Amino acid sequence: MFYLHILKTKLIVVLAFFFIGILPAFGEPTITDPDFIVKKFVSDIAGSPTTMAFVEDDILVLQKEDGKVRLIKDGVLQEKPILDVEVNSSGERGLLGITTVGSTVYLYFTESTRDGSEPIGNRIYRYDWNGQELVNQILVKELPSTNYYHNGGAMVTGLDGAVYAVIGDTGTYGVLQNHPSGGINDTSVILRVAPEGPYYAMGIRNSFGLAIDPVNGNLWATENGPDDFDEINLVAPNFNSGWDVIMGPTTEAELSTLPGYDGYTYSDPEFSWEQVVAPTALSFVDSNEFEKYKNSLFVADCIFGNLYKFELNSNRDGFVFDDPSLADKVVNRDDTMQEIGFGTGFGCITDLEIGPDGFLYVISLSEGTIYRIMPKTEMINNPEIIDSEESFRFAEYLIIAALIAVALIVFKVRKKNVTPSQTKTTQP
Repeated sequence: MFYLHILKTKLIVVLAFFFIGILPAFGEPTITDPDFIVKKFVSDIAGSPTTMAFVEDDILVLQKEDGKVRLIKDGVLQEKPILDVEVNSSGERGLLGITTVGSTVYLYFTESTRDGSEPIGNRIYRYDWNGQELVNQILVKELPSTNYYHNGGAMVTGLDGAVYAVIGDTGTYGVLQNHPSGGINDTSVILRVAPEGPYYAMGIRNSFGLAIDPVNGNLWATENGPDDFDEINLVAPNFNSGWDVIMGPTTEAELSTLPGYDGYTYSDPEFSWEQVVAPTALSFVDSNEFEKYKNSLFVADCIFGNLYKFELNSNRDGFVFDDPSLADKVVNRDDTMQEIGFGTGFGCITDLEIGPDGFLYVISLSEGTIYRIMPKTEMINNPEIIDSEESFRFAEYLIIAALIAVALIVFKVRKKNVTPSQTKTTQP
């Protein structure tokens, strides 16, 4: 009886661990909305994954450091790269950006000499995706790479199929950085690269994210400041972001010193962080699975591993806040970010994308992992949605629980078969 009691106690402990203790082990990131859950989708991606693109149900993911484009098929990272290009990956150089137009794929990378030691420049190439590899390489745009930082690389496809790309100042001064004495073009700009067009925006210091509003086609971008005032910008055609004169909300004194360029107009950011967070990717979640957030813009950062959400106004050209401290569109150092916080613990996030399944996919460069955010109801209704690591752990606990249950049954049967005379205590 005592042994049976101990066995029952162990079963309770094991089952309690199974139902409670196992849950945090499924993933380090957390989501503030109790209706959603985050899971590892693919891990152990080498070479510092930067960005991704969906081609039908598959994912193309870029490895910044080694110039390899990898295929994720049916949730499994394929061993053989579908493309391997020579890159210089020092600092913010490397294999940086990807976007698609149907089966046409555009890549942005810092091309190098054969051994990767010397950068040739930032290049945008076009490829055809045949379902197995990227073929038919065509050079679309040559851009400078004069320094190892502020090389940009983010790309996005507009509702009309036009392709946009961004490059930062690359550590140099030029006429398109509100520095008329400079002589270098094609830096600090957002370009329309396919079909080629005039500069879409100028005065960009350092951006890692572009996104298109699926409702009205507006272009949005993040921008990193020097020591303060990271930004989220609504980028209208012929937008002047202000660098190197302005970062964050401007003053009249700053605005008065901003050089004038015909046709280019400055406007304040739609949101700023006074303390830098290194904002990177942006994404609109236009899917039925994120119905409650269809009027929101999601933004990621690299320093704190946070995922933010911003509610759009009725015109979708700015944000609305309940917190009065955010009415000035700035998170000051003593303000709380509780209203805009959606997730944390992701490490350095470098890309956000909505998949064809309607779920939100998150690349963590520092973790070498793609996470997937989905409604909890999807886990209940589709228990097959679980990564291989979790499946193994889940199976382990199921086996343990099953073995203990079998042991209990055996002991109960043995107890039932014991005769009354066998259980009597012998009296002196």
